[in-house]
Amino acid sequence: MNGWIDLTNYAIAVAGMMVVTLGLFMSIFSRYQEKWSRSFFVILFSLLIAYVGCDLLSQISLVLLGPLAAPLSRIAIFSESLFSSLLMPMLTVYLLHCTGEDCRRSALLTIVVALWLVFFALLVVTQFTTVIYAVTPDNVYRRGAWYPVLLIAPVLLMLLNLLALWRRRAKLTRRQTLAIALYLLIPMGCMIVQMLSYGLLMVVLGSCVAAFCMFLFMLRDQQDRYAEQQKENARQKASIMVLQMRPHFIYNTMTSIYYLCGQDAQRAQSVILDFTSYLRQNFTAIGREDTIPFSEEMEHARAYLAVEKARYEDDLFIAYDTPFTAFRLPPLTLQPIVENAVKHGISPDLEPLSLSISTRRTKEGVEIVVADSGPGFNPADDDEPHIALANIRERLEMMCGGALTIAQRVGGGTVVTVRVPLEKGKV
Repeated sequence: MNGWIDLTNYAIAVAGMMVVTLGLFMSIFSRYQEKWSRSFFVILFSLLIAYVGCDLLSQISLVLLGPLAAPLSRIAIFSESLFSSLLMPMLTVYLLHCTGEDCRRSALLTIVVALWLVFFALLVVTQFTTVIYAVTPDNVYRRGAWYPVLLIAPVLLMLLNLLALWRRRAKLTRRQTLAIALYLLIPMGCMIVQMLSYGLLMVVLGSCVAAFCMFLFMLRDQQDRYAEQQKENARQKASIMVLQMRPHFIYNTMTSIYYLCGQDAQRAQSVILDFTSYLRQNFTAIGREDTIPFSEEMEHARAYLAVEKARYEDDLFIAYDTPFTAFRLPPLTLQPIVENAVKHGISPDLEPLSLSISTRRTKEGVEIVVADSGPGFNPADDDEPHIALANIRERLEMMCGGALTIAQRVGGGTVVTVRVPLEKGKV
């Protein structure tokens, strides 16, 4: 190495190689990226590895081979310039993808490609003249008088992409806009530093850091969108559960009310009110996009159980122990659990069903426990109650960070426990 500049450039190249290699591995193994975005970043980081590798090759060849490595240095510098020039057209393609534009019909991309072809033509011409840059026979890189001409196309590409970003910012999220802006501004800043400090290859590190920053911001943006999509899926499943309300339950309830009207009109009125409350809670849940107070969910479950109690009378016994209610949870959490217990726990061949609902504070938050004396829960089964409880578990995880567990009850039956973190589930 010849002085601190050579040592600094070597350190810059090594640091850049570490950054882009890390980015390549993260882009390959990231689970939240869409397929197109993953492919883009794999290609981008591979291109940057080739770019930084050529820079390292030119530096190492000078140290190991000295003047004998002049031809190798010329190839390395040409390749380094070629690989780095592709970074701006790739950004244009990514910007158009993020805004949903067709690259094949984009005037912006046509201009970008034309500018890149001009740069490539100048780069090829440079290999046969010394007016732009040259590598001397003793392996020393020197800029020529026309060197700034080679920079015109890359600078225009940067400015054109910056203008395109500004005009399309309304179509992008704030994080996407910031990511692409950093990808442009960091290398531009490094280019200015490099022009003022002749010999320091700041653009190499700046390009690597800019690409890695864009990747991290885009990854976070896609993670947030993935989480929102999961929440939306959970809300849709809740709506589907409402729309798939069992027709025979409605039929049986209306039949019970019909007979009660002739036997006990006052009780028939009470069942009608409970059934109306049940239906109202069910259909209100369709429009809910967030958690609700436990008291509302408890009202829904009570209304359902009151209707079932009118049908089954002495075949169903219900106990409530809910001293703690100051928390929130996703809609249609408790009611489907008790509905599963009743549906699969009451049978002419079984003893009367005992069902209890309780809440309790814990160090982590709140627990809701639904216990029944039914036939028990077989984890190996793959039937409707398992699917319903799996949907509830997913919505709990996505909407409030909660959890659902199922266990055998001592003495027979099933215990379903719902855990809700208080800091996320409090009213």
